[in-house]
Amino acid sequence: MKILIVGSGGREHALGWKIKQSKQVEQLYFAPGNAGTASLGQNIPVGVSSFGEIKQAVLQHQIDMVLVGPEIPLVDGIRDFFLADEQLCKIPIIGPDQQGAMLEGSKDFAKAFMMKYNIPTARYETFTAGETDKAAGFMKTLNPPYVLKADGLAAGKGVLIIDQYDEALTELSAMLDGKFGDASRKVVIEEFLSGTELSVFVLTDGKNYKILPEAKDYKRIGEGDTGLNTGGMGAISPVPFANMEFMKKVEERIVIPTVEGLQKEQIDYRGFIFLGLINVNGDPVVIEYNVRMGDPETEAVMLRIASDFVDLLKGVAEQNLNTRELIIDQRNAATVMMVSGGYPGDYEKGKVISGTEKVSNSLVFHAGTALKDGEIVTAGGRVLALSAYGSSRSEALETAYQDAALISFEGKYYRKDLGFDL
Repeated sequence: MKILIVGSGGREHALGWKIKQSKQVEQLYFAPGNAGTASLGQNIPVGVSSFGEIKQAVLQHQIDMVLVGPEIPLVDGIRDFFLADEQLCKIPIIGPDQQGAMLEGSKDFAKAFMMKYNIPTARYETFTAGETDKAAGFMKTLNPPYVLKADGLAAGKGVLIIDQYDEALTELSAMLDGKFGDASRKVVIEEFLSGTELSVFVLTDGKNYKILPEAKDYKRIGEGDTGLNTGGMGAISPVPFANMEFMKKVEERIVIPTVEGLQKEQIDYRGFIFLGLINVNGDPVVIEYNVRMGDPETEAVMLRIASDFVDLLKGVAEQNLNTRELIIDQRNAATVMMVSGGYPGDYEKGKVISGTEKVSNSLVFHAGTALKDGEIVTAGGRVLALSAYGSSRSEALETAYQDAALISFEGKYYRKDLGFDL
C-alpha cells in the first residue's frame, strides 16, 4: 500500500512511525511533512487544505489511502472533496466528512449533539451579537469561574476561563465583536467543571469502534500548570485513574451514545473521535470533541499500540473494524515537548538543532522543524517531542528527560514536572 498522511506536526510523524512498521506499507508520503517525516517517506510540499494539489499528488503517486492528521482540512471538507471527485472517490480517506467534522468545527453543534443524545457535559447556552443582556442573565445562574468558548476553530486559543463576572462580560463583547475572527461570532458559555482532565481516543468505521489507549496532556507553558495555554507541553499514557470501572463508564455513557448518535444523524463517520474528558468525582464528563488524534497525545498513544495499525485503518475504510485486532502495549509511555523560547508568544524560527543523533532511548518526533542547507532547524513553536517507554510513568518520563537534555537549540525549553498532578 501507498499511504499519504496529511499534516506537518509531531502527530503526523508519530502516525507515520507507527504505520511504517506495517508489512502492508510499500511507501509513505506526507503533505507537507517536516524534517523528521522526511526520514520515513517522501514529503510533498502542498498545504493541508490545498485540495487540488493534494489530488494531483494522490494520482501521481498512486496513493491507496489518505490519513488526515489536523482538523482544518476535515472541517474544510477534504473527505467531501474526495467523494465528489470521480478520480478520487474510491480512495479511502481516514477522517470524517464536513458534517461529522462539525463536532470539532462548531462548539454549539457539539453541545447540541451531546444534549440530544444524553451525553454528560457541562450546562451551557450559546449567544450571538446583540444577546449580551441575555448572556449576562445566564451567567448569573452560574458559579464563577466563567467558561467562554468561541464556537468555531480558533487554533486552540478560543477558550477563556474568567473569575470575575464584569471581566467575563467585557471579554464576551470582545469575542462577539470578532476577537477570534469569525470563530467567535457565536460564543458558548458553560458552567465550569472541576476535576482532572484526560483524552480518550476512539477509532470508528461509523458502526463499530475500538477504544485506543487514553492519555493526559499538559497544556500550560509553566510548571505546576501555570502561565499561558499552549498546543500541549507533553503527555503520559496510561492515566492512573482511568481504570476498568472508569473506562466502562466512558464506553457506556459517552462512546456508544456518540457512535449511535452519529448513525442516527446519518453521518458516515470514519476516523478518529477524540473525547476531551474531565473526571468529576469518578464520573466522566465531556468537555469537547475533536475529530482527529490529539497532539502531543498521539506521540505517546502510538507507542502503546502493539498491533498492525494499518490493519485497523483498513477496518475503518472497509467498515469491518470489529474483525480487526487491537493489542495494547502494557508499558507506560511519556512524551516531553521541547519548544522555542518565547512560545506560545513570539518566538524566532530557523535555530539550528543539534544532538538528536545522541538520543538512543527515546523516539524523537519532529513537530516544528525544517531542513535548511543540510541542517535541521526550528520551524515552529513546538519543535520536538521526545517519547519513551518505561515500566512505570516515572521511568518513562525520566528516560525522555535524559534524552531531552542531549538536544540543543537556541532558546530551547521544556517542562520538567509532567505527571506532577498524578
